[in-house]
Amino acid sequence: MVKLATLFVCQSCGEAYGKWAGRCEACGGWNSLVEETADSGPASTRPKTRTTKSRGVAFHDLQSAEAPLPRMQTNIAEFDRVCGGGIVPGSALLIGGDPGIGKSTLLLQAAAKLAKGGSKVAYVSGEEAIDQIRSRAQRLGLADTDVMLATETALGPILDALKREKPDFVVIDSIQTLWSDALGAAPGTVSQVRACAQELTRFAKKRGCAVVLVGHVTKDGQIAGPRVIEHMVDSVLYFEGERGHQFRILRAVKNRFGPTDEIGVFEMSDAGLREVANPSALFLDGREDHTTGTAVFAGLEGTRPVLTEIQALVAPAAFGTPRRAVVGWDNARLAMVLAVLETRCGFSFGGKDVYLNVAGGLKISEPAADLAVAAALISSALDLPLPPKSVVCGEIALSGDIRPVSRMSARLKEASKLGFEHAISPANKNDRQTERNFGCTIAKMVKLSDLIDLIDTGESITTQE
Repeated sequence: MVKLATLFVCQSCGEAYGKWAGRCEACGGWNSLVEETADSGPASTRPKTRTTKSRGVAFHDLQSAEAPLPRMQTNIAEFDRVCGGGIVPGSALLIGGDPGIGKSTLLLQAAAKLAKGGSKVAYVSGEEAIDQIRSRAQRLGLADTDVMLATETALGPILDALKREKPDFVVIDSIQTLWSDALGAAPGTVSQVRACAQELTRFAKKRGCAVVLVGHVTKDGQIAGPRVIEHMVDSVLYFEGERGHQFRILRAVKNRFGPTDEIGVFEMSDAGLREVANPSALFLDGREDHTTGTAVFAGLEGTRPVLTEIQALVAPAAFGTPRRAVVGWDNARLAMVLAVLETRCGFSFGGKDVYLNVAGGLKISEPAADLAVAAALISSALDLPLPPKSVVCGEIALSGDIRPVSRMSARLKEASKLGFEHAISPANKNDRQTERNFGCTIAKMVKLSDLIDLIDTGESITTQE
């Protein structure tokens, strides 16, 4: 008789232990170990499986006479953009996001668009009933689309139905609710999530069907379950946004068929998610010049230049310990910029609270935002505005030098298109394209002290050689 061994598996990283512990030694997570069972009997007591003769491995050339299958277009431009120009047949996508952020709404809209285009689409939900999905479809005006709906959590019946119907596009909402009867673990555990994701990915590759898996996220913002799931799939997308903002950001962190770090911008409304063709204009909506503590950052999100407003407030500390609050940027990066301002430029923030915010709910990770953050901090500390209609970008070194950034011409082109007339950027002698400034006058910064002089004197920006 097969003996059942008890294992304790970490639900964050998948590490297995022989006994329970309060803390996982592999990832450092607390109270993340869950008891699971595994077959551990001797080989003679295990069920014998039929062995087949190995067929060997067939190698192929890099070139192929067959043309690749065309991508499936959802006609949602922002979604297709993040996917690399459309959904590749036979691919597996993983979409994660906070609860209630709009993942199911976005995928239902994409499924309905594909169905209208003639594709055979299946939507399988393990979290909602059929009537709930129909109610959402009626609210979005998609009730007349030919989308096959099903509510099931058992993996076996789902695969049998998909093999019978042979759809072109499948949505599984969500991967954490599925379970396989081949395992004794509960749904949502690491072993169940890994096994179900592997079977669905294998089905997508074998049948040429695009499969989208919806994944829950942890409190740290990472997709729940073992990290190996992200290695199995072809693309990993994150749906981001703040509950207090109407903007939603679809960001690609892995894509085998397109660029990574590409973003798509959506606006949440009563009729569902509406794509935003020009996110720069939306993020800067309502902004006024001559406001102290603000700077417009000319950034890049994937291949797209995006202008966002960075807001800073430097105020006297009400208590003994100054406070540092950051929304939309890296807290450690802010500490570095403050240290450079204090050490290299003589600004003192020791007894002051510092608040930093990226308007619109966008999260920025690009080092080129250093100079814009410093400009907003200096403007707030001096209570002086930046020159009107100006954009800022540049990376700050620990020595106080301003370092060049990539694709400066694309940033200036986007700024000029939105009516900005001036740019504060690093001096880059090797980039001759920036001299064709698209109608923007450029103030080229060498040291961080040059930015302080520019704001303190209040002089107008003229192009510097």
